[in-house]
Amino acid sequence: MTPSPSTDRAEIDGVAAVIVLAAGGGTRMKSTKSKLLHEVAGRPMLSWAIGAARGLNPEHLVVVVGHRREQVEAHLAEDAPDVTTAVQAEQKGTGHAVACGLEGLDELHGEVVVTYGDVPMLTGETLQRMVEVHRERRNLVTVLTAEVEDPTGYGRILRGGEAVVGIVEHKDADEAQRAVREINSGIYVFDAEALREGVSKLSNDNVQGEYYLTDVVTMAADGTVEVPGRGRVGAFRIDDVWQTEGVNDRVQLARMNAEVNRRIVTGWMRAGVTIIDPTSTWIQPDVDLANDVTLYPGVFLNGATTIGAG
Repeated sequence: MTPSPSTDRAEIDGVAAVIVLAAGGGTRMKSTKSKLLHEVAGRPMLSWAIGAARGLNPEHLVVVVGHRREQVEAHLAEDAPDVTTAVQAEQKGTGHAVACGLEGLDELHGEVVVTYGDVPMLTGETLQRMVEVHRERRNLVTVLTAEVEDPTGYGRILRGGEAVVGIVEHKDADEAQRAVREINSGIYVFDAEALREGVSKLSNDNVQGEYYLTDVVTMAADGTVEVPGRGRVGAFRIDDVWQTEGVNDRVQLARMNAEVNRRIVTGWMRAGVTIIDPTSTWIQPDVDLANDVTLYPGVFLNGATTIGAG
């Protein structure tokens, strides 16, 4: 009933690593608590991200921490003690964060997936399908994209036929590029060898003085980074735009909670539960309901709650 990895999908062969970027400041939350520990449907956002990453059976699962890292590390020690952490002491961009994540890993063979700790609706099933497409097309890089009504502020996907030839940030886009509605989610599958080479070549010669992971995508697209037998850059576009949505403030957090709850409630109604007022009924993911349960307005079901038939 939840936006979590599907349980009836066959497992894929594992990837070399998943790197979850979780070092940002989250200043717009205006909170003493790490943004990643704010909850969606009763679970910290970071826990959703780790759950999705586990769907790829990674050899290494790395969370890059930075801002309020003591809180994040304490949460991981309790919730996911098998996860490795890497520290990004200074936030110098997404490319730098990935470099920090790669530092403690041996030579990798296969795929490295890069995702974020604040995208709670991204599912393990979506990541699995993305890796499958990456393998089938023998891409160097595969970008998770979506088409949105209003792409303002997002990086735009530039295509040459089916291939991705570049990603342009909104502020750098010309009028024609700003009309493109296919956006970059910032979530990628990389060939491990290409990623290491690309990250080693990154420059911070830009207005922000940061190392951008999108520059590695550009290198793969223009041939600066090559791996024998591999193509260039492909896109995996999904219709469920919510899976690409991050949370930066409490308004977005409330919207995300409402959408996750709407899906959970809808799922239970379709499974035979009567819910008188879906908009005022809140159900967390670990709740179990039997047939012909009736829930009245204002009901909150939290934790491992079970309600029997009738």
